[in-house]
Amino acid sequence: MTSFGRTLTRAFSGTLVTVLALGALAGCGSSDEGTSSLTVYSGRSEELIGPLLDRFTQETGIEVDVRYADSPDLALLLKEEGDKTPADMFISQSPGAMGYLDGNELLNELPESILDQVPARFRAPDGTWVGISGRIRTLVYNKNEVKPSELPQSVFDLTEPKYKGKVGIAPNNSSFVDFVTAMREIEGDASTQKWLDGMKANDVKTYADNTSIVQALNRGEITFGLVNHYYNEIAKAADPNIVSENFIFPNHDVGALILVTAAAVMSASDEVGLAEQLVDFLLSKESQTFLADDEFEYPLAAGVEPPLDLIPLDEIEAPTAKLSSLGDELAQTRLMIQKSGLEG
Repeated sequence: MTSFGRTLTRAFSGTLVTVLALGALAGCGSSDEGTSSLTVYSGRSEELIGPLLDRFTQETGIEVDVRYADSPDLALLLKEEGDKTPADMFISQSPGAMGYLDGNELLNELPESILDQVPARFRAPDGTWVGISGRIRTLVYNKNEVKPSELPQSVFDLTEPKYKGKVGIAPNNSSFVDFVTAMREIEGDASTQKWLDGMKANDVKTYADNTSIVQALNRGEITFGLVNHYYNEIAKAADPNIVSENFIFPNHDVGALILVTAAAVMSASDEVGLAEQLVDFLLSKESQTFLADDEFEYPLAAGVEPPLDLIPLDEIEAPTAKLSSLGDELAQTRLMIQKSGLEG
């Protein structure tokens, strides 16, 4: 546990991060009193990223106004707002939404001093965004009902009759959207649409997010779920007796996709320097250790090791997918999910 771990949520209950309602954001920058501030759009939830933003404010005196929503929705909003956006910085739950903004030339190039802290495969080739933490797409399952030898060996197996009504997904979640986009890149649109339609026909259960999937599995509603790895790790830390367990698909299956939380500075920002300071803070040893020890995510900056119970990233048989390209087809992927009837 880090010195400012999960207890930060309680320690800073009088949070300095302002969660703003839709349409209520004002401009950012220096106020009349001379107080520096930033406006951040965050696809990461307040529970996960809020403690770090609080800490940043405590250490720097820079106040942070945050708008929380799903990453794809925020990306579409930022595209609509264009150079009139009040956002200085965007934190995306996954790289697809970031790639979408990059393709629309809405992101500022980050300095090498920031980019060089992270391996090249976890940042944009053109330097416009950088990964701050990593996670693995996994199959969470009920270990009391399923033996390891009985687990499916591919995400494509989940359309088989024996899994009917037993699997949960979060079709609106940005990580799921990126996973489907990667499936399109690797397997093609026809195979991807067939899988989506097959999941719908197999009575897949849909949930709002990954946390809800893990909770539903432990309530006995489902036997399997497609989630990011750390959601079940967090649940196990809170209750070691839960029945859910993670399984990583082998043989470079697309179900074992590695995704990253990404951070970028908006090209329309009037506070580029302050926004870059926040990105640099998120890559600091202090922040990376928090993400590893308290959130069970993979740190991406050099010098910080992942939690001991996580398989090292270089030992995972992950599929080969270009993270920077996942945003190119964001809108089309969402249309395909909607076409299948999985997205309400």
